[in-house]
Amino acid sequence: MTPPSDHQQQQKFDWPQSVRNYVQRTFQASNEIPGVGREEKESRLKEIIRSEQEKGTMFTTNWDEMPLPQQLIQKERQQALMAAVNPATTQPQGSSLAANSKKRKSSDFSESEQTNGSTVPWRSTKALSIEDRVSKPASDKRLLMDGPLTGKSKFQKHVEKRQRRGDGGYQSSYRSPSPPPSSGPIIGSNTNLEKRYLRLTAAPKREDVRPEHVLQQTLDLLKRKWRKENNYNYICDQFKSLRQDLTVQHIRNEFTVSVYEIHARIALEKGDLGEYNQCQTQLRALYRAGIKGNPIEFKAYRILYFIHTANRTALNDAIADLTTAEKEERPVKHALNVRSALALGNYHKFFQLYLDVPNMGAYLMDMFIKRERLAALANMCKAFKPELKLRYVTEELAFESDAEAAQFIIDYDQELLQERDDHIVFLTGKAGQTFEKARAQAFSRVDLKGQI
Repeated sequence: MTPPSDHQQQQKFDWPQSVRNYVQRTFQASNEIPGVGREEKESRLKEIIRSEQEKGTMFTTNWDEMPLPQQLIQKERQQALMAAVNPATTQPQGSSLAANSKKRKSSDFSESEQTNGSTVPWRSTKALSIEDRVSKPASDKRLLMDGPLTGKSKFQKHVEKRQRRGDGGYQSSYRSPSPPPSSGPIIGSNTNLEKRYLRLTAAPKREDVRPEHVLQQTLDLLKRKWRKENNYNYICDQFKSLRQDLTVQHIRNEFTVSVYEIHARIALEKGDLGEYNQCQTQLRALYRAGIKGNPIEFKAYRILYFIHTANRTALNDAIADLTTAEKEERPVKHALNVRSALALGNYHKFFQLYLDVPNMGAYLMDMFIKRERLAALANMCKAFKPELKLRYVTEELAFESDAEAAQFIIDYDQELLQERDDHIVFLTGKAGQTFEKARAQAFSRVDLKGQI
């Protein structure tokens, strides 16, 4: 072998130690990325070093923070893949994704519907308006469970039992700051349409409470403001104040039902399950008292809610409360079909139901759609090997575009998509373990918002 030339020796010795460390890190086994071969890394490494030499920055470059060649290659592949997917962002054939995105807009509901919610509101000429479907912010943690109304729960009985044990068998000396109930309802005299919500710490005064005819004007005002301004914090505060005035005057009629229904729908739209639960609990009591409203609509929401929280006992109780006629109403029938599809593992049927949700049930389904997509992908990895067209995934799992489906997969592993001549494929053979773990994690922690 011929000895290296003086120029080669000089070039070798002129390399700073940081460059040598960079080369070593490139070929360390711990830094390997599947799919990036040694030849590719060597070629890119030479390009990087040559570029720095030509710029004269070999000694000034921070090589410790310089991305490794394989990282640069992986990033370029991902960018190229997303660029190839983005042009295909048109809707999958045969889907109703346009309707799916439309139904989540509350402004699509009209004012005139007074039915039990058995029709699809965004396709009906008499659909519910947000004014008729009009909490505390989602950050508020004081949330109530949508549970049984009569009798004490097992949890409450245990709490009281522990409290009696701690008090030596006597009642606790603690007293709630809430005022004692008055001997009868008061009749308000306040004429202000807007009033901030303040928790009562004393018996309510007549001059601070608005009578029913003023509250009806308040509701009309809030519906107009919600449509125009869409300020959730303001609307929530005003509705809580309105509900408080109804409560202290013992007003329980169809107007009361409409207030709670509108507030519950607003809370659903904004993802405030705590406020929704409070409204739903009161609505159950009002419906049972025989006051007219939209019980079918809210019974369907109740079923979807318990599917979201994975509360099987409460779900079975909710279904047992349904009459034969109620089970045939479209909103309830849809919710029962969702439960059946999930119980049978029929993700194809489930995502078809997701694209055609009556009333505002889509907001509840949105809360658990991610975990069901993970479960469906895990099943796909078992059924389809070694690969599957990305477009099939998009259509089956009700993504709005191939790009959205690709991003969902890439968030878990960047090496699970590959580009072919005319399409993108999902490498199901490699993805099985990844999505099995993701599914197990998603189902092990359901966000119950203080429900347990």
